[in-house]
Amino acid sequence: MPRDLGRGGSEPPVVVLGAGYAGLRTAQELHRRTRGRVPILLVDRHPVHVLRTELYEVGRIAGAGGASAPWAIPLDEFLRRTSIEFRPGTATEIDLEHQRVQLEAEPLAYSQLVIALGSVAAYYQVPGAAEHTHSVYRFTGAQRLAAELKAIARRSVDLPGERRPRVIVVGGGSTGTELAAEIAGTDWGALAGGIPARPMEVVLVAGALPFLAGLPPELIDRSRRLLTAAGVHLLYGTNVTRVEPGRLHLDDGSILAAEAIIWCAGLEVPPVVARLPVPHGRGGRLRVAPTLELPGRPGAFAVGDVMELQDPATGIPVPATAQAALAAARIAGLNLAARRLGQPLREFRYRERGVILALGPSEGAAAIRSLTLWGAPVRLLKRAVERKYAGAVAQGEESRVL
Repeated sequence: MPRDLGRGGSEPPVVVLGAGYAGLRTAQELHRRTRGRVPILLVDRHPVHVLRTELYEVGRIAGAGGASAPWAIPLDEFLRRTSIEFRPGTATEIDLEHQRVQLEAEPLAYSQLVIALGSVAAYYQVPGAAEHTHSVYRFTGAQRLAAELKAIARRSVDLPGERRPRVIVVGGGSTGTELAAEIAGTDWGALAGGIPARPMEVVLVAGALPFLAGLPPELIDRSRRLLTAAGVHLLYGTNVTRVEPGRLHLDDGSILAAEAIIWCAGLEVPPVVARLPVPHGRGGRLRVAPTLELPGRPGAFAVGDVMELQDPATGIPVPATAQAALAAARIAGLNLAARRLGQPLREFRYRERGVILALGPSEGAAAIRSLTLWGAPVRLLKRAVERKYAGAVAQGEESRVL
């Protein structure tokens, strides 16, 4: 029987775990479709929404002098016109059988659940990788890296001979590529106080997997050219076997010394998601039905980086991108409302609208429909898309990455 959408009675709320791209947008979509008549509880460790796809901008972060805006926006700005309640906390256990979530200090009962806890860096059991590398998958990590790069720039004036400080980026995906270009194209001397710092030598260790795997060949070729023009050295075909302070060991026996090593080699789900007794895919992602529900768990949805869903036509998994997360969030919000009303659920079909890579402060490459674009206009386009997203979500409006 359809449920009453009213707030009367003691029915537990819809609990949304995670206030990233997928979680925040799902909560907003459900609120919009039910006109605020369904209690929604949004849970996250921090009271901010982090624009995670922009954390590669370590040059701008360094120039901001520690300020969090515009990368971390208070959730109050997104929720002030809604009835969505925010609860700070970290989920330590998820009990699908009894419909409960355990936070550090309290249990939460739920009527419906959205798991949108994002992802964390995957170190693949490489010794020393977690301890001796930087990461930009969290804002605090991007801040620490920006501060370290400024410190390296200051120390570079004391290096002997003509030696330049070396920074190694591990991972040939979009995050590693954008980060390498950002570091190479930033004037770190100016950010460090106008000192005559030496340019950084940036090495991108792409690994044994294809560089920018899964992206259009024309975009890959153009990105490679722009990286080379920016002074980034690309190293293909070798994987990391061990990391020591300032030293990277590769499987061909070579050792690279560096002032800083940054890990962008892959992602996996948080431990609380990996422990769930349901089918998992690559990196521990939760395999979902086309409706985005966990199989056999009606009313429990997984959205964003934590979900794994293959396109039935191509067999290719939906990518773990902000664009895909926002598209899935819309369907998840719709289906949450439909499930309460006893209406048919809609299947999610992902359509890629295009890919834009920022390759330094003033360069970019993009594949939009059948076109490959590059140069300064593409970089400006990406900046405009990022600002449009932040503005649209703050107003609770429909937003698209492209």
